[in-house]
Amino acid sequence: MIFKFFNKEEVSDHDNDLLNVACLMIHAARIDENYTDNEKKIIKKTLTKLNNSNEDIDKLIIEAEKKEADSNHIQEFTKNIKSMNKDNKIEIVKNIWSIILSDGTSDIFEENLMRRLSGLLYIDAKTMGDIKLDIQAKGK
Repeated sequence: MIFKFFNKEEVSDHDNDLLNVACLMIHAARIDENYTDNEKKIIKKTLTKLNNSNEDIDKLIIEAEKKEADSNHIQEFTKNIKSMNKDNKIEIVKNIWSIILSDGTSDIFEENLMRRLSGLLYIDAKTMGDIKLDIQAKGK
């Protein structure tokens, strides 16, 4: 599904927002200490869909991997994302669930991350659960 990620009001800091989304996805991929090639492919595919500019996705991922490794909390990644419209936030969450469930399961650290994201992005628990179930069903 191709979607327009940033509307006109949200374009102001597109590159920084895209970097923060990349950091959040990389954080989700690394949280189980098993950052796989499949997860990297999902991240790259997602960032390619989200990218409105001609920014080099591979460079963006390298920068995001470094920024995520240097960070000790996710609030700096979610700060700008939480002000996006609900559809964009849900699309980001869908992609994060895809990354988490790419190995067929989610551990307690990944589940905890998604609960924290639910609060930080102002997405209710039912919506988060429905998204997870949808992604699990697609994976089968």
